[in-house]
Amino acid sequence: MLDARGEPLRNTEVTVAQVDHAFGFGNIGFDFVPLANGERTDQLEHLAELWLDVFSTATLPFYWGDFEPERGHPATDRLLRAAEWFVERGVRVKGHPLVWHTVTAPWLLGLPLDEVEAAVRARVRREAADFAGLVTTWDAINEVVIMPVFENGENGITPLAQKLGRVGMVRLAFEEARAADPTATLHLNDFDLSPAYERLIEEVLAAGIRLDGIGLQTHMHQGYRGEDEVLAIVERFARFGIPLHFTETTLVSGDPMPADIVDLNDYRPDSWPTTPEGEARQADELVRHYRSLVAHPAVESITYWGLSDVGAWLGAPAGLVRLDGTPKPAYDALRALVKDEWWMPPTARHTDDSGSIALEGFRGRYAVTAAGRSATVALGGPTGTAQLR
Repeated sequence: MLDARGEPLRNTEVTVAQVDHAFGFGNIGFDFVPLANGERTDQLEHLAELWLDVFSTATLPFYWGDFEPERGHPATDRLLRAAEWFVERGVRVKGHPLVWHTVTAPWLLGLPLDEVEAAVRARVRREAADFAGLVTTWDAINEVVIMPVFENGENGITPLAQKLGRVGMVRLAFEEARAADPTATLHLNDFDLSPAYERLIEEVLAAGIRLDGIGLQTHMHQGYRGEDEVLAIVERFARFGIPLHFTETTLVSGDPMPADIVDLNDYRPDSWPTTPEGEARQADELVRHYRSLVAHPAVESITYWGLSDVGAWLGAPAGLVRLDGTPKPAYDALRALVKDEWWMPPTARHTDDSGSIALEGFRGRYAVTAAGRSATVALGGPTGTAQLR
């Protein structure tokens, strides 16, 4: 530690407090797009308070069919305000996704493939450029393994994937996004965690395409897979030496979906309630899931897919908050991990004769204060020197 004159701050009491986590504790921010655009309700403001008390990374929706249902009229301003709303509150923002064959622009249908390709390239460049500095991470392309063989609905992207191939589609998304915003972190993301995804990654890397992150979806509507199975997945993908991001995690607090369901989208019960027994199970499984993944050096983030049961994917009771806005035990359990066990409150330390302090804590940034002046240090990276200002 150095004082304001650049001299070692020897034998001095300082206060150290954690500012943020390096690990990404994420959730989707879809619900708060209206709030960021002035469409305020007591319920949304209440949910926002709960969200901001735990999470540090927000995923915003860039599904092309919703973002630009009419060609030439994208919802840029609306999503910009949402991104700004999160950034103003110290939240990192991720965009999902730039290229996907589902919920894609309906007006692509019927266009010649060269026009479809030009439109996809322009869309990727536009969003990456327009949101540069706000959206720092993108799922550049989503679910490529199934993309050229997708049969559950006609779309304009699958024929292009059949023409360009999987690697060609990845190259398109990554090259256009990186050219538009060289500072962005770009992920490949998929629900197919089979060897087919590993082969795709091998082919992509062999083609010279740089991946900044590998996205692994884990919607566990059919029950928690358990630490052994999940960590086995981690080990398979960790061999690439690329940061792993658990991009879409869910655990239900009601009866699990039947195990014989192959496509989760096929299960649409009339009612899928949360239950006291299910909520207790969800909390236990969530803690086990997070503990095991946070402890693994290859994993950089976990994004839980939804705060509330309101509007939850497939109507599942997968949220951390009930329909009435009250937190489930899983919310309290996750908050206890993120903001208590894995968080350092203001703590007194003493510098030694050389002006140094020993600091042990969760990877992230820490504020060090003495005599009314402060500095910020990063824990988990190279050892450095902080000067009070």
